[in-house]
Amino acid sequence: MHAITISEPGGPEALVWTEVPDPVPGEGEVLVEVTASAVNRADIMQRQGFYDPPPGTSPYPGLECSGRVAALGTGVSGWSVGDEVCALLAGGGYAEKVAVPAGQLLPVPEGIGVERAAALPEVVCTVWSNVFMVAHLRPGETLLVHGGSSGIGTMAIQLAKAVGAKVAVTAGTKEKLERCAELGADILINYREQDFVAEVREATGGAGADVILDNMGAKYLDRNVQALAVNGRLAIIGMQGGRKGELDIGTLLAKRAAVSATSLRARPLEEKAAIVAAVREHVWPLLDGGHIRPIVDRELPMSDAPAAHRVVEESGHIGKVLLIAS
Repeated sequence: MHAITISEPGGPEALVWTEVPDPVPGEGEVLVEVTASAVNRADIMQRQGFYDPPPGTSPYPGLECSGRVAALGTGVSGWSVGDEVCALLAGGGYAEKVAVPAGQLLPVPEGIGVERAAALPEVVCTVWSNVFMVAHLRPGETLLVHGGSSGIGTMAIQLAKAVGAKVAVTAGTKEKLERCAELGADILINYREQDFVAEVREATGGAGADVILDNMGAKYLDRNVQALAVNGRLAIIGMQGGRKGELDIGTLLAKRAAVSATSLRARPLEEKAAIVAAVREHVWPLLDGGHIRPIVDRELPMSDAPAAHRVVEESGHIGKVLLIAS
């Protein structure tokens, strides 16, 4: 088969479409013939040499994929050869085939199509696990999403609205904010021109956000805490704004607030399987019913992964960028 390999860390040109050995599904695994994968920030960090795959997993980038079941490893039940699936991966999605733990498979939702289903697993599992399983967003509460036009952001808006929450978003252009509004965002904040702390407070009558989903890390840490409501919950999922910040414990105590930070890739298999099971129970009916959908900006051939990485790094896209296997 062919896969995108990284001979040495570097720019997009470090991604090379190369012939490699076929993976073999182990016990409890399923071999998926890949139809599409999607570009995530973690893939860019891996290409740059900052985010190695967990030990024992595929060395190729790609944290999600869609396709068809090609073979079953021993001990697998509930899936058949030919099933259309999408999958949460620790790596290996930028390839023609990938071996996946069966607990990380999901059926392709009705009406989505197998290619576009590749835009779902990483974002849905990230949003559901952080916003709902950890931060416990409830109907009537306010969620602030940084990077509202990203793949994570566009899914967070839709899921929060589906459960009856109010949604505030930050984005850097009028076009991106307009797309967020089309998805249901109630409070639109241009972070280049407006102070999100002041805007959220004004829009909530001084209360603040009950839950904040943050991809920036250190740069926004202090301001995020300021923007939290009493009993608010800050969920950090990225470090685009740095990894070390100062936290005012006094403010946190006064607000009885909580800060959590999670990643998905290196979690134990049983934790990933639990998240996937929760997503299938709670989110898949919304997808099957057409209440939410993946937002895809563009599709490129998988062999053209360098161009796809450039698109994501330039941050001009809205939603996900997909890589289509030949």
